[in-house]
Amino acid sequence: MANRRMFWQIVDKIEASINAGEYPAGSRLPPERELAESFQVSRPTVREAIIALEAREKVEVKTGSGVYVLDTANTTLAKNKINAFEVTQARALIEGEVAALSATTITEQELTDLHQTLVDMENGKDIPEADKKFHSIIAASTRNAAMIASVQNLWALRSSSQEIIRDYDSVCSKSNSQTIAEHRAIYQALKSGDATEARHAMHGHFNRLINKLFDAEETRALEEIKRKNSEKRGLYSIENLVPRV
Repeated sequence: MANRRMFWQIVDKIEASINAGEYPAGSRLPPERELAESFQVSRPTVREAIIALEAREKVEVKTGSGVYVLDTANTTLAKNKINAFEVTQARALIEGEVAALSATTITEQELTDLHQTLVDMENGKDIPEADKKFHSIIAASTRNAAMIASVQNLWALRSSSQEIIRDYDSVCSKSNSQTIAEHRAIYQALKSGDATEARHAMHGHFNRLINKLFDAEETRALEEIKRKNSEKRGLYSIENLVPRV
């Protein structure tokens, strides 16, 4: 875990330097040895960070020449400005306040409808649809058209790109028991009319989701690093270059 955290720290530092203009588009990053000395880490750690930056379309590795900063205006990442992390953070902030207001306005009938979505989830009955209905009922219970529209727009953003759909599918299809427990905590806070606890419960739900998204991203990045390292190992292996006698 320490090694994983270390190379991600280097990724963040180099990316911050690129974003700050220290390394403009088209420029070459310092050699691996210099970066290792500058960040006081091993060269393999720098190598993993470069591969991760390449996967993020921040740099391009040119064999025999060096590592060059890409023009992010022309990358896929720049075109898809909204990602799953941003959507989830926005949902946490907005739906936290939606839940707080709902605690003071929700009706008994809406609480009954909300409880039914929990029953549907527990019975495994179209969990994604029950989840969406759960959040929609809470938004509707605020009687605030702007809040209702905001929640609807955030749900629409969940399916606005293949990347966001992939990221959500990678985490929402797992830990159903935790998701249900979190929804039940939100329900109980609303039922008791506790605005502070409703906000806290909603924030807790999305905080776990954000952490799961980070876990999924790290797993994908490490798998990509292993794949690229495997290719390089095959390319540079002495056994492949020198036939056995």
